[in-house]
Amino acid sequence: MHVSLRLLTAAAALACLAGTAQAADPIKVGLLTTLSGPGAALGIDIRDGFQLAVKHAGGTFGDLPAEVIVADDQMSPDAAKQTADRLLKREKVDFMTGIVFSNIMLAVGQPVFQSKTFYISANAGPSQYAGEQCNPYFFSASYQNDTIDEAAGKVVQARGFKKVALLAPNYPAGRDHLAGFKRFYEGEIVMEDYTQLKQLDYGAELSKLRASGADAVFIFLPGGLGVNFIKQFVGAGLNQDMKLFAPGFSADEDVISAVGESMLGIFNTSQWAHDMDNAANQRFVADFQKEYGRLPTMYASQGYDAARLIDGAVRKVGGKVEDKDALRKALEAAPFESVRGAFKFDTNHYPVQDYYLREVVKDDQGRITNKLVSRVFENHADAYVGQCKMPS
Repeated sequence: MHVSLRLLTAAAALACLAGTAQAADPIKVGLLTTLSGPGAALGIDIRDGFQLAVKHAGGTFGDLPAEVIVADDQMSPDAAKQTADRLLKREKVDFMTGIVFSNIMLAVGQPVFQSKTFYISANAGPSQYAGEQCNPYFFSASYQNDTIDEAAGKVVQARGFKKVALLAPNYPAGRDHLAGFKRFYEGEIVMEDYTQLKQLDYGAELSKLRASGADAVFIFLPGGLGVNFIKQFVGAGLNQDMKLFAPGFSADEDVISAVGESMLGIFNTSQWAHDMDNAANQRFVADFQKEYGRLPTMYASQGYDAARLIDGAVRKVGGKVEDKDALRKALEAAPFESVRGAFKFDTNHYPVQDYYLREVVKDDQGRITNKLVSRVFENHADAYVGQCKMPS
């Protein structure tokens, strides 16, 4: 099933009604994301952020009518491949976006690239596509998986923690995220466990944590995984003996709203925060709250930026998206104002950007939410770009 959303500018609608000119063909985007299961909140935020950006652009990409076709990947690589095939062959989309999980991105990537369709990632940033499998048709409007955790590793190291336990799901992004942490943390790793991707009961892992002697724990457990782990971690009293750190996904607004006060004091790292002081971000955060009644997450900010990148690139080529070389060069120029501030692409089409430390606090409105603490990295590139020999 999919929902087709066609948004027309007033001018385009009038032209259609008057019959004075043939309506321009829409720019079609296949937004394939996770809308069911434990990761549903993440895909919903990507979708909502993306559609808010389309609304801000007057229902257009580069002044041409925008058509966004939303589909659920069901958190299944096989289902995602089938749906992507339909979007590419039957719907003939101009761009693809939306995938949350890297195992699904790796399953869908090759068919998308072979069709010479540009994929604009609003989340998944697998190391493979940053390095030896880099591709001219893949652009990340989010991050490379390892980088947010590299920032966390640097923070945990700087704060003097000597023994750290690591926990992540056993799939490509889980391994990337822990590799990133270990790249910048120099202390002892006393435990490194990989769980099932849809696991929600962490009793065995909590027992191992208690026996590990760790003074800090770093988790990469997005969405419902993080919600369940943090509730169980605090419920078991382990927060009294060890400090919990996370990448932004595992301590974002969706997790905070589900867990509540147990989140207070958790440090997490991100390339974005809702209290960043720039005009694009202030508009995005205010309008997201008006539109959807909640604070946006990193996922929503990435969905928003992905749509703005598409809009800027289509405008830069004057709507001639069939000119693939020109469109690729337009995307490489990153012709949009990101909600995270400074943003540019490296030679592997992943961002070079700043990363920050956030802390979950109670703000002056009484909300439990993230607060920007400090910058950890400036103009930070991923560790794999040197392995990328970008095909022409």
